[in-house]
Amino acid sequence: MTVEVSLPYDKDYVTQFSQGLNEPEWMKNLRLSALEKSEALPLPKPDKTNISKWNFTEFKHEVKGEKIESLNQLPNDIQDFLDKEKEQQNLVIQRNHTVAYAAMDEKLKEQGVIFTDIGTAIQEHSDLVEKYYMSDAVHIDEHRLTALHAALMNGGIFLYVPKNVEIQDPLQAIFWQEDPEASLINHVLVVAEENSSVTYVENYISQNKEAKTSANIITEVIAKAGASVSFGAVDNFEAGTTVYTNRRGVADRDATIEWALGQMNEGDTVSENITHLVGDNSHSNAKTVAIGRGTQKQNFTANITHFGKGSEGYILQHGVMKDKSSAIFNGIGKIEHGATKSNAEQESRVLMLSKDARGDANPILLIDEDDVTAGHAASVGRVDPVQLYYLMSRGISKFEAERLIIHGFLAPVVNQLPVEAVKRQLTQVIERKVY
Repeated sequence: MTVEVSLPYDKDYVTQFSQGLNEPEWMKNLRLSALEKSEALPLPKPDKTNISKWNFTEFKHEVKGEKIESLNQLPNDIQDFLDKEKEQQNLVIQRNHTVAYAAMDEKLKEQGVIFTDIGTAIQEHSDLVEKYYMSDAVHIDEHRLTALHAALMNGGIFLYVPKNVEIQDPLQAIFWQEDPEASLINHVLVVAEENSSVTYVENYISQNKEAKTSANIITEVIAKAGASVSFGAVDNFEAGTTVYTNRRGVADRDATIEWALGQMNEGDTVSENITHLVGDNSHSNAKTVAIGRGTQKQNFTANITHFGKGSEGYILQHGVMKDKSSAIFNGIGKIEHGATKSNAEQESRVLMLSKDARGDANPILLIDEDDVTAGHAASVGRVDPVQLYYLMSRGISKFEAERLIIHGFLAPVVNQLPVEAVKRQLTQVIERKVY
């Protein structure tokens, strides 16, 4: 089914879709309200990037996927994301818009941890999901894409960690866009109650170099007082998928949200990563690595806004551009009035591998308080000839020397991914994209 910009789907379709999922009344009403708002709302306006002609509305909305009985049934490129050394994995695999596989440690269930697909969560934990869903971090009426997301959401994850529960092993979700025309309108909601801790990592993968579709992904991470959330992701959509990702975090007093994001998409991409440090002594560290090639256009914004006193925010963005690709990296550190003793630091660096590639690094500090510290650094350039000469003088070929420099350039983010198998897979993706 093809979606037009003016009328993605009508009220009857959305009503039937919600009823078919046995959703509670509040979710159906939210969908319908968002659908009504979507027509009047403008598209988002990322800095220096015109997305008005990008494909955000042509896709199949409801596509089933077959379940699997064993992880051995997965294609090799998806198995590569798994930590095969662990007997028990906390894992959910979404195939198109169907949960194909789910496993969770019984001990975590006994502690009250919820780790399931968003559809099941809405049915079985309705009140809990309603409390947090598109209320604190993201709102349905921010722009057309958030409204369309709320109206047509067709997959995702709900992760809930009760008070004082500390989870040692990572929880992982894999979103597999098997049908080349299937949309992924995924909503990921992570809630960590007071003094809890969790590591969550997700992987997006598609197989549509030619067919056109889109992904509209919204993530909300809510870290209550004293909680710690480590969020890792590798996005690896093929060239046929236009991607919009909006990952938001809200950190209360003494809470920490860590982001490690690998942006390896082949198609045009807009990515927002915004964290609000609302509590005193809250903390966030946002790291992003991206590679562009061909003629793709990408826009990345990392924003950490300080409201709490003594809050600390660190942004690190590293990008590699080749061929005729272009990317904009915006790093925004904002300290609101009253957030005394806060610290906002950021670094954005872009490495260009060809004369036609373009990368912009824009560090932005917005300070409305006096008693704070802040700093930024930015650079855009090519492979350092001095580094290249040094390595080649040790008998290393030019090809291998450039390879080592690029991996070293991206390592500060790659090394932060919390699952070794995912880290290895990201390294393989980098190899494939750069060479």
